[in-house]
Amino acid sequence: MRNNRDHAATTEPTGARMERRIAHLDMDAFYASVELLRYSELRGLPVVIGGKLAHGAGEDRQDFHRLRQYAGRGVVTTATYEARAFGIRSGMALMKAAALAPEAVLLPADFDEYRRYSRLFKAAVADIARQIEDRGIDEIYIDLTHVPGETVELAQRIKDHVRRATGLSCSIGVTPNKLLSKIASELQKPDGLTVLSHADLPTRIWPLPARTINGIGPRASAKLEALGIRTVGELAAAGPTMLIETFGSRQGHWLVDAAHGRDERPVVTERAPKSMSRETTFERDLHPRDDRQTLSRVLWELCQRVSGDLVRQHYLGNTVGIKLRYADFHTLTRDITLEAPTADAETIRGAARACLKRVPLDRRLRLLGVRVASLVGPGRDKDAMNPVSVRDDHAAPNSLRLFD
Repeated sequence: MRNNRDHAATTEPTGARMERRIAHLDMDAFYASVELLRYSELRGLPVVIGGKLAHGAGEDRQDFHRLRQYAGRGVVTTATYEARAFGIRSGMALMKAAALAPEAVLLPADFDEYRRYSRLFKAAVADIARQIEDRGIDEIYIDLTHVPGETVELAQRIKDHVRRATGLSCSIGVTPNKLLSKIASELQKPDGLTVLSHADLPTRIWPLPARTINGIGPRASAKLEALGIRTVGELAAAGPTMLIETFGSRQGHWLVDAAHGRDERPVVTERAPKSMSRETTFERDLHPRDDRQTLSRVLWELCQRVSGDLVRQHYLGNTVGIKLRYADFHTLTRDITLEAPTADAETIRGAARACLKRVPLDRRLRLLGVRVASLVGPGRDKDAMNPVSVRDDHAAPNSLRLFD
């Protein structure tokens, strides 16, 4: 474990506002680390998670699939740090990854197991600090402002408790706000602990690339580079007027604040989802007519999975939508509003079929997805689990009676 000196726990004058202590906890190479608990013989080797191979391996590590054996269109879900040393990154095509590290071990993703470990590490943190904002399967924000204890000691206690509960390491950044903590948690990965205050901005934050700030994506980064701005420090030194003229008032002001480490967002302990969705990319392009049976099965599985997500989280949805991506990467979405909210898989499938009648189904498909939106909490409609009639009289000219 590596850590920096503690700035955030300094004493303020009586009557002054207590400086916040916000932590960002990020599990280290989460999916890959969970797999290494299962296959400890793979520790220290380049391991890539992705694709749809059958899970499991023999006694000898030579029985594991290697990247050079992979053929398909899957992408890297994550990779161990040893695999990342070859240049492999999340979202990269597995075929490209195979060219970089042909002997790397390839394991399929096991999301049920990852979700189980996600629940374990979050429960471990909640034993120490209750104010937690869930940001996904492998990361959370924690408000430590009113939790007793010196900052470094407290953060280390959380790290140790997570390791005891899961056998996994995590990295934590603690600063006065969420924006800086997100950056700090990445500075000393893996198994890092970094505590920063605003006084550390010039030495620890400003030398970093501007894209390090969460919210500055590729397009904004390109615009900044065109202005001669490459680091956070250069962004902090830029004139607000120039940024506002280039990015607009809202984003321009945000860039100024972000570069100076200003972020007043609270840690939100409850956040209602706007939608729930499931999608799958096929290993080969499927034709709506020739592969009708396969597509019908996939549609039903997606509807069942979305239904299961809704039921587990006690939500109902008023809108059902579909997402199609053709072989040429052109993507279409369609949605339909139900007469009453539902979490019923059959109802979702009926609505999805109605949506499919409104798109051309004369080309091969690469991806299919199902989405339920306009969510409401439980108990709004006692009949919401029952099938709802869905009418759609606007079928596309090239649509087919498919997915039945």
